[in-house]
Amino acid sequence: MKQRTLKRRYSFEGKGLHTGVRSHMVVGPAPENTGIRFLRIDLGPDAFVDAVASNVSSTSRSTTISAPKRVKVSTIEHLMSALTGLGVDNALISIDAGEVPILDGSAKPYVEAFLADGLEEQNAERKWLELKAPIEYKDSRSGAYIRIEPSDTPLYESTIDFNSKVLGVQKVTWSPDMDYAAELAPCRTFCFLHEIQHLAALGLVRGGDVENAIVIVERPVSERMLGMLSRRFHQPMLSVTPEGYLSNVVLHFPDECGRHKLMDLIGDIRLAGGFVKAKITAFKPGHSVNTAAARMLCDSIFNS
Repeated sequence: MKQRTLKRRYSFEGKGLHTGVRSHMVVGPAPENTGIRFLRIDLGPDAFVDAVASNVSSTSRSTTISAPKRVKVSTIEHLMSALTGLGVDNALISIDAGEVPILDGSAKPYVEAFLADGLEEQNAERKWLELKAPIEYKDSRSGAYIRIEPSDTPLYESTIDFNSKVLGVQKVTWSPDMDYAAELAPCRTFCFLHEIQHLAALGLVRGGDVENAIVIVERPVSERMLGMLSRRFHQPMLSVTPEGYLSNVVLHFPDECGRHKLMDLIGDIRLAGGFVKAKITAFKPGHSVNTAAARMLCDSIFNS
């Protein structure tokens, strides 16, 4: 299989989920064997940071990569997932702020833009990442784990369990012969209503609103609180659906939250440095365990 890149440059603009800062971002083609690179144009013409696991500097509710000279880009996972799900080997992303715009909270805006023109095949062969033996990363505190096993073809299996009566346990699978654009790209990020105040106290979700996230209501909520949320987010009076979500949202899939977590996993595992020919089994995936597994995978391949 040949490497592929984008046919032209695509512009995206919007606020960051956590910083609330608006940014303008251009995603465009890159030469063979470039991989995925970000350029902070607001910091100068040489402010590059490669999207690889060794550059991960934070995984607090999103994935952040950093390089020397204060070059940092956060919340890269949806874009990374879109590029991976569509089979893009090489891309250069120019951005004028420190956080990728959240857009609608999914990968759909990227996928729709890129697929409108198709991809550009390049001359070089794709370099698959292949394991010789299984590896596993486990978080003993949460019980989360990522298991990566040799396989002839890529396969992702993800199970989420938040001990939530609304979400339940959701298991989702994906392989490249499935339609990423239809099955995963539209799935939006989510949070629990009772988490919002805590996240705000940590300086996060400054750009979060009911237009870019599914809000799950796990605990009883007062009419007063719903009224405050409605005014804050400039919405008609919100309520809680019988299924346990704020009433502004209509789910794309019954297991949309599980699909979103798988979408994130695909983006984070790409930080191993390329396309992985392996079976990846994830239980309670999150950016911390995902990126740790990507780093372990990279070390296993390149140090063997």
